[in-house]
Amino acid sequence: MTFIHLAFVFLFLTATAAFFGWRRASDPVFLQGARLHSRSVYHGGYMALWVAVPMLLVVFLWLMVDPWVIRPNVLQTLYDASGDSGGNSAFQYLEIRNIADGVLPESMASAPVLAAVEHYRSLQHGAGIVFVVLFVLAGLFGFYRAYSRIAAEFPAREAVERFVRVFLMASSTIAILVTLSIVLTLVIEALRFFQHVPLLDFLFGLKWSPQVAIRADQVGSSGAFGVVPLFAGTMLIAFIAMLVAVPIGLMSAIYLSEYADDRFRHIAKPLLEILAGIPTVVYGFFAALTVAPLIVKASAVIGLGASSESALAAGVVMGVMIIPFISSLSDDVINAVPISLRYGSLALGATPSETIRKVILPAALPGIMGAILLAVSRAIGETMIVVMAAGLAANLTANPLDSVTTVTAQIVTILVGDQEFDSAKTLSAFALGLTLFCVTLALNFLALHIVQRYREQYD
Repeated sequence: MTFIHLAFVFLFLTATAAFFGWRRASDPVFLQGARLHSRSVYHGGYMALWVAVPMLLVVFLWLMVDPWVIRPNVLQTLYDASGDSGGNSAFQYLEIRNIADGVLPESMASAPVLAAVEHYRSLQHGAGIVFVVLFVLAGLFGFYRAYSRIAAEFPAREAVERFVRVFLMASSTIAILVTLSIVLTLVIEALRFFQHVPLLDFLFGLKWSPQVAIRADQVGSSGAFGVVPLFAGTMLIAFIAMLVAVPIGLMSAIYLSEYADDRFRHIAKPLLEILAGIPTVVYGFFAALTVAPLIVKASAVIGLGASSESALAAGVVMGVMIIPFISSLSDDVINAVPISLRYGSLALGATPSETIRKVILPAALPGIMGAILLAVSRAIGETMIVVMAAGLAANLTANPLDSVTTVTAQIVTILVGDQEFDSAKTLSAFALGLTLFCVTLALNFLALHIVQRYREQYD
């Protein structure tokens, strides 16, 4: 049974349970004049949950069958047939699965691998039958249990709301655990990196050249892991981008929310938000093929030498890309300011511009700062535009006409291709990620302090 069939069975049983629960709670004959404790829709939702949750639980538990049962059994078959238990077990199992699924031809496999493939197919066939039976039985069990509990006095609403609270708490817990796992991964791998490179050399070094010799007899560089040029390039490009995006985005938000009529607003705002839907690779092509040559020609006219890959080209195009983030969010925040504040300010004799500067913007400051922070995070984390327009040269410079690189571009460059994972070069990507995480967190705290210092509170 394919995924489509399972999804159809799941939706069918869930919808059927919801219908029967609603129908039973709405039946006057069943109620016999008694008053329902909860509305009939909650009874339907209660039955739907009792059908859906056990079926999803079976799916979750069944996902553990492959790594715990099927995989060791198949690999043991391979080892028994070949007489060799060495090699990369993950690669061997992946090869067996690909051959069994038809991704790889059977002609390229050896006899022991083919034996393991046949055993894998038989296990998958038997396991699939057992899974489907358990999947359907779990849904029917939930249906029977919920249907038998439906009565006029049954508190179905409380039961549904209790499930919603548990679901929300579980979602929050998962989000926290994912965040902690990401941070711990960065910390653990970064500590391994700092066993090769001193922390102070990494944080305050002025040269970045992660190329190192892999073998002792190989001619290669000892490597330089100074992170200052990378963060200088990152901040330079982000600063240029914000110089473009913040004024244009904020002014457009003010115009659309305070001055433009509804007809123009309904046309202009969707057109402006189209910029957010353009892939970053398209912006990269635009920066490399259009903006960068224009900057080179303009700098030559005024007597300045500009590189074909410059921070200015990447920053300008990146600023255009993040305009919708500032404009759309700021527009929504400004519109959320109570209309009474506008009328009160105008009634006291303030002009529309004074009302915007002294009343609306201070009231909307937290939301505007949030929009700007989102844009800054997007600018710092952008990779494709930087690679295509600014290059990969780790130059320590404040000249926007020079070629620079960013932290994220270097992370991608380091982790692309075949690398020795235990080398300082590969581990430096995790150190860069951890450092970037700390810098972004510090910026968030600074922005929060600014918001709390200058925000206007209205009772």
